[in-house]
Amino acid sequence: MNKPIYIYDTTLRDGSQMEGINFSVNDKIKIAEKLNNFGVDFIEGGWPGSNPKDEEFFREIKTRKLKSEVVAFSATILKGKKPAQDFLIQKVLEAKTNWVTIFGKTWDLHTKKILKISDIEALKLIQETIKFLSTQKRKVIFDAEHFFDGFKTNPKFALDCLKVAVKSGAANLSLCDTNGGTLPDEISEIFRAVQKEIKTPLGIHAHNDSGVAVANSLAAVAEGATVVQGTFGGLGERAGNADLGVLIADLQIKKNFKIISPAQLAKLTQLTSFIFETANLPAPKNLPFVGLNAFTHKGGIHASAVQKVSRSYEHIDPQLVGNTSKITISELSGKSNVVAVARRLGFSLEPTSPQTRAILAQVKSLESAGFYFETAEASFALLILRAQKNYRAPFEVLDYFVMNLKNGQANATVRLKVGKEIREYAASGNGPVNALDLATRRAVAKFFPQIENVELKDYKVRILDSDAATAAKTRVLVESSNGKENWSTVGCSENIIEASWQALVDSLEYAIWRTKRTT
Repeated sequence: MNKPIYIYDTTLRDGSQMEGINFSVNDKIKIAEKLNNFGVDFIEGGWPGSNPKDEEFFREIKTRKLKSEVVAFSATILKGKKPAQDFLIQKVLEAKTNWVTIFGKTWDLHTKKILKISDIEALKLIQETIKFLSTQKRKVIFDAEHFFDGFKTNPKFALDCLKVAVKSGAANLSLCDTNGGTLPDEISEIFRAVQKEIKTPLGIHAHNDSGVAVANSLAAVAEGATVVQGTFGGLGERAGNADLGVLIADLQIKKNFKIISPAQLAKLTQLTSFIFETANLPAPKNLPFVGLNAFTHKGGIHASAVQKVSRSYEHIDPQLVGNTSKITISELSGKSNVVAVARRLGFSLEPTSPQTRAILAQVKSLESAGFYFETAEASFALLILRAQKNYRAPFEVLDYFVMNLKNGQANATVRLKVGKEIREYAASGNGPVNALDLATRRAVAKFFPQIENVELKDYKVRILDSDAATAAKTRVLVESSNGKENWSTVGCSENIIEASWQALVDSLEYAIWRTKRTT
């Protein structure tokens, strides 16, 4: 460990414990790759042995070339067990990660009242687990669970847990505020007390139950912590974890730590948005640094001032974290975003051109109606294409009809126009969306055989106005793949079938355009 600060992400494990989150293996792989590209040092992939999904994740992630260290997580052995025979420890070894995080109880309330073991027995479990993993050439981070509560009630036992972890080979001791009840001044005081006894590098894992997880983490860094654990967006059980996005921005911009490159930091907003969209959750608009409203100004004194001198009402340049200023009553905001994303997609737009203004106006209109292009760049690319005079859509949708059957199956009929020829096809599928997808492919496959390789990888539905009950507007995000690249498209309507249809049609049209463009 030779960096001043290491970022340890636990979105895929601790973050997934948030109510409403259920990452698929594919979701976890995509997030891990994004975290890797962003420059996170450690990615805690999950708890192998606790569920088949995490085991599959570790098998799959080994096929990806990541610079980040993927970490397997587990507990110390139970009383009466030997590490070599412990099921969970064996699963950790099978994960074949260089680093392993092991959590152990450091609060005697848990050891005596819940586990019902003595202090000596508790220390032995920590010792045997870490020593065994060290002999198996694993680098171990010891998560000292409930450490701050434990230190407050029995500092000797809490410190003994750390000391035995060090003697057993732990490379880092991450002190956990598991209940989230400790305040920053207490964090500082306890860190100073620990460092009088322990010379091994320390880390911090703060929960947000008192609303100070970020402040606690900053306090720990100020006292010498070198590993900072958390999740992006603060995802996690109860009130969540320390928000890594806020911490990285604070440490790098405000405290001048070199955490990641400026180019990587500029992807912070995009990364956070991607994680929330993958979790199928709305990102809070008021998230610091990356929220939609983090640099938004309404009319009046604020808006007038910020147009003259941005720092008059903005604590940093929002572009540092990939966000933008927005004045809600002005047309001045948004053009640079359109141009930048268009450039990334291979289009050349001028900020002041009529075409850019038209695209921006359409984006604003569609987003006010419920569309969302942040994670549906294929649909955004089609907006740009459709604004070009020489672009002709490969097919025109004339009509479709869907009938649901009692057994869960559905029949769909699609009528399309390709050139001057009208094609009509029917198909049956597992529900209306699958039936529509199959019928559409059959209708255009004769003219565009490349869509035979396109398959739907993911399908997410979000209700935008739940107060409207069954009449609510629905946004559908579809991810597709041709085996070489993935892309996402969006649809939005009060009719969930129509929203799905919009996203599916965009997906196929984008696939046809991409194939023509690259051949």
